[in-house]
Amino acid sequence: MNVPFDRRQWLLSGAALTSAAALGLPSLSAAQPGPRLETIQDGHLYFPDTVGSRWRYRGHIEELPLQKISERKDYVNISSVAGTQTIKGVTIKVFHDTNPGNHGATDSYYRRDAVGIVYYGSSPGTSVERQVTPYQIVRFPIELPSSFQQFDRKGIDFGNDIDGDGTQEKVDVEASVTVVGKESVTVPAGAYADAIKLEARMSMRIHLSKTKRSVVST
Repeated sequence: MNVPFDRRQWLLSGAALTSAAALGLPSLSAAQPGPRLETIQDGHLYFPDTVGSRWRYRGHIEELPLQKISERKDYVNISSVAGTQTIKGVTIKVFHDTNPGNHGATDSYYRRDAVGIVYYGSSPGTSVERQVTPYQIVRFPIELPSSFQQFDRKGIDFGNDIDGDGTQEKVDVEASVTVVGKESVTVPAGAYADAIKLEARMSMRIHLSKTKRSVVST
């Protein structure tokens, strides 16, 4: 997981304090200030979900095959809040995307309330996604810097037989979100001085049933 400050500096500071204590020297902890925290009480304003809202994105993907020349693919995606739906007794908002990541149309399901935003999956989804949803993607109020674990699941069905032995593999999957801080962002729609930067990390350890080996992907 990425952290918004230098982890090495904190490890070195801890080692120095341990050595000082062993030698009977005075502690210097008062001279080691922690990162400055900021709390955004109206964080929900960063995530509009009014039915009928619509956004248009332009993007590109660069694929790097075995050759050194990359192939760039441009695409356009239109995202809109299409309506509401009930999943597991909960009313959620349906976001329809025409071509996210150049992968074709999809619907995604979210619920926003006073404590944050919860993701309820997508259609079409994946076997792994269906086993880990719902999970939280944003916490309110937003604190920066901060981070939290979204889920940590062991031994779930991967949904595919990678090694060809007729048995679908098992997978351990863990995900977390880090609120890095604020930064200025300029896009065709305009300039935004207080954009919040979020980093999502997911790691998967796939257990191959045939060879009893594991493949790790992050």
